[in-house]
Amino acid sequence: MASGKQRPEPELHGGVLSGDGSPGLWGALIGLVVFVFLAVPISIAVRFATHPSTQQLFGGRLEEASTGAYVAFWWVVAIGLFAIPFLIGWAVAKRSGRTLAIIIGVVAVFFIAILILGQLF
Repeated sequence: MASGKQRPEPELHGGVLSGDGSPGLWGALIGLVVFVFLAVPISIAVRFATHPSTQQLFGGRLEEASTGAYVAFWWVVAIGLFAIPFLIGWAVAKRSGRTLAIIIGVVAVFFIAILILGQLF
């Protein structure tokens, strides 16, 4: 205090994700958060795929669909939902507009394909 010189305060580091952080760790964190939000729909899709007797829950036209098609549809949905957190985590780690556009395109194509497959029943 008496010397008149002020020492610069040391820069605080809050951990691995502070500041810029590691893009890979940010991608993993965001992927984990997305997976937490998708955990219930993934488990439901796997449940429908592994228990073909759930086909009766949907009634109507779905009762006429073959058991194999019903199971295949739900496995495609489960695998697609499981892939979404990895795709989003990868897009966050890359941090580029082009990568984000590709991921959005892949998710949109997946969504449209599921809608079309669902209408085939």
